[in-house]
Amino acid sequence: MLKEGDFAPDFELPDQDEVMHKLSDYRGKKVVLYFYPKDDTPGCTKEACSFRDSFGEFRKQGMAVLGVSKDSVKSHAKFQEKYSLPFPLLSDTDTSVIKAFDAWGPKKFMGKEFLGILRTTFVIDETGRIIKIYENVKPQDHAQEILKDIL
Repeated sequence: MLKEGDFAPDFELPDQDEVMHKLSDYRGKKVVLYFYPKDDTPGCTKEACSFRDSFGEFRKQGMAVLGVSKDSVKSHAKFQEKYSLPFPLLSDTDTSVIKAFDAWGPKKFMGKEFLGILRTTFVIDETGRIIKIYENVKPQDHAQEILKDIL
C-alpha cells in the first residue's frame, strides 16, 4: 500500500494525442495525479470539469494535472475535446499503473460487486514523493478541495 511520504512509482503512459508521459519528467514541479473510472460518465465528467475550471489556479501554483483511466487513447481524445480539458489524460489499458498506485479494487454498483478503478488522487511533490492521498473523492468539489489543502 502506498502512503504519504513514499516515492510515487514512475511510469510511462500515452496521452490522448499518443504523446508519452513519464512521471519522472515532471520532477521539479508538483503533480496532481488522479485516477478515474471512465471517460464521459457523469461522475468522471464532473471531476474532469472541476479540474478544468480550476486549472488556471493549479498552473499558478506550478502544478501539473494528469488524469488516468483504462480507457483508450481514442476515447480520451473524444472526452478531452468534448469538455475542452486542458491537461493530459493518460491511457493505462492494461491497468499496470492503476494497480501500482493501489487504485484498483472491489466496487459495488446496483448490488453487484466487481473490480474496477477506485477514484483516487495523489499529490506528488517536486522530488517525486507522495504528499497527499485522496480516496473516495467527491468528483464535483475535488479540485477545490486539493487547492484548499495546498494553498
